[in-house]
Amino acid sequence: MATTVNKKRLRVTELDFAEIKENLKLFLKAQEEFKDYDFDGSGMNILLDTLAYNTHYLGYNANMLANEMFLDSASLRSSIVSHAKQLGYEVQSARAPKATLSISVKTSAATITMSAGTKFSTTLDGDTYNFVTTSDITKPKFGNSVNFDSIDVYEGTFVETRYTADTSDLEQRFILRDNRADTSTLTVKVINSATDSTTTTYTKATDITQLANNSSVYFLQEVEGGKFEVYFGDGVVSKAIEDGNIVSLSYVVTNKSEANGASSFTAPSSIGGQTDITLTTILRATGGAEPESLKSIKLNAPLNYAAQGRAVTTSDYETYVRQLFANTQAVSVFGGEDGSYDPSTGVSSTPEYGKVFISVKSTTGANLTSTQKTQLVNDLKKYTIASITPEIVDPETTFIRLDSKVKFDSSATTDSADAIVTDVTTALTNYNTETLQTFNSQYRASAVSRIIDEANNSILNNTTSVKLSKFFTPSVGSTTSYNLSFNNALLNPESGYLAATGGIITSSAFKVGTDTTSEFFFDDDGQGNLRRYSLVGTTRSYADSQAGSVDYSSGVIKINNINITAISNVDDATSTQIRLIVTPNSNDIVPVRNQILELDLTNTTISATADTEASSGSAISTSGSGSTSTTTVSTSGGSSSY
Repeated sequence: MATTVNKKRLRVTELDFAEIKENLKLFLKAQEEFKDYDFDGSGMNILLDTLAYNTHYLGYNANMLANEMFLDSASLRSSIVSHAKQLGYEVQSARAPKATLSISVKTSAATITMSAGTKFSTTLDGDTYNFVTTSDITKPKFGNSVNFDSIDVYEGTFVETRYTADTSDLEQRFILRDNRADTSTLTVKVINSATDSTTTTYTKATDITQLANNSSVYFLQEVEGGKFEVYFGDGVVSKAIEDGNIVSLSYVVTNKSEANGASSFTAPSSIGGQTDITLTTILRATGGAEPESLKSIKLNAPLNYAAQGRAVTTSDYETYVRQLFANTQAVSVFGGEDGSYDPSTGVSSTPEYGKVFISVKSTTGANLTSTQKTQLVNDLKKYTIASITPEIVDPETTFIRLDSKVKFDSSATTDSADAIVTDVTTALTNYNTETLQTFNSQYRASAVSRIIDEANNSILNNTTSVKLSKFFTPSVGSTTSYNLSFNNALLNPESGYLAATGGIITSSAFKVGTDTTSEFFFDDDGQGNLRRYSLVGTTRSYADSQAGSVDYSSGVIKINNINITAISNVDDATSTQIRLIVTPNSNDIVPVRNQILELDLTNTTISATADTEASSGSAISTSGSGSTSTTTVSTSGGSSSY
């Protein structure tokens, strides 16, 4: 706010309308000719409003202009994309879901050509989608049929746009006319002229240092409206187009992620004039995604520039994985010096030099398929140095289940205990979504305790304990060993801790061998031995007191060879996995390597109690499904709910 000191000097530091106007008034009142003028009650007040508004607008525009000049502060997509281009970063377009099909066509012809744009339909959630091929595919007859094996099809509409080049038109542009175009399906061809059908297929430029004046390449950039523009060289840096050339752009316009998961397809009525068609789905549709977000561009563009076209550090690999796999939600990369991966034992801390291990969490929630893993490794080859071999490993989720006892001041709120529990559940759900469920995100007990306390103004304190759980998928009917690593120390204050009551490990139920009636569970003896037992009434009957081993310091549980023949329900639902639940040594949980932490809200128990003698709040259990969820283990070995 301006002061009366040195009134004749107009202050210019304020940007707020009211302060600007006040400064103008103080300035004019300091002049002799307006010394006794009542500005608020005069026509001059309108002029002051106009001047103040104009100054405010100019200040705002100048501030916005300054913000848009820098990648970190820019908010307009056009500005962010422009800054990314200066860093050599290509913004990702929308991505179409891709499925892999095998098609067999009975025919007497020697060959059949499946044309680009051939449609295969599917229905998902009541909506019909078309999947199309993006190029002509010709195959010879084998036996009495022509087989199109492992053909990739993309969801959307196959579009071809043609332009006739006119170098005298300085404003001519070659635009993909829909902002839902998937540029990964783009094919650019240049036809010599309307009378000369000689066609050259251009490839996308990736490294200008490798280009000559006759290199047939094109460049790609996002322009206004989220659309993409194709442009060409100038005859010095790659080949230039000439007058009369016909530029053909063919691509798929997609509905983005809507058709992800489609697995049942219907063949077209005919292929190459033949109608006897057999279709098999090899891989369901995955990979559909929205155009790259502003947040992603701001994160990846500087990292891409720092990588300089090569993957050396772990951050380089993270950058290129995000760029090459559009459905990346989170990625973790660790070098062989920090760990290794073995298909039989999983990820461990044992070094394996010469490798880099990459774990990707997909936006679809599913692990990458073997085809996607192979494709990603192949795409990374042009960036990796010769001595390093990338390997894709699946992320491992460790679930955290809480038991929180909340006390609140009933005189400070009209909310019921139920409402308090709802507020706490909402706060924990937000924490789970916004903080956890990604790599390297730690669970801190003090932070969660604070979140619970702040969920409702009446909450006085809370006591919250933690258990961890992981799933493993047994090979049903096969004798196999298993390894689970929690990567956090497990509770074992003394040898034989809680051995008489089952130790600190519990599990869901399963059946073993030829015994089709008994359900078995795992527990531990507090001395490093995993035990397998069944229940006889409420008593534990141990079938194997050395069913495996438990390393309490590292959190590694090894299950010896066992023939699991059936898996019982988990959380009252049919399951193909067995769950192990453990008590950690600390309420602070730290993930490592490919580990992701996630709250198990279905099995989290929250109770709210009024902390007054006059009012006893009700103890309420909450779960993700809205029903009561408890975890109880009888000290006598009775039946348990896991």
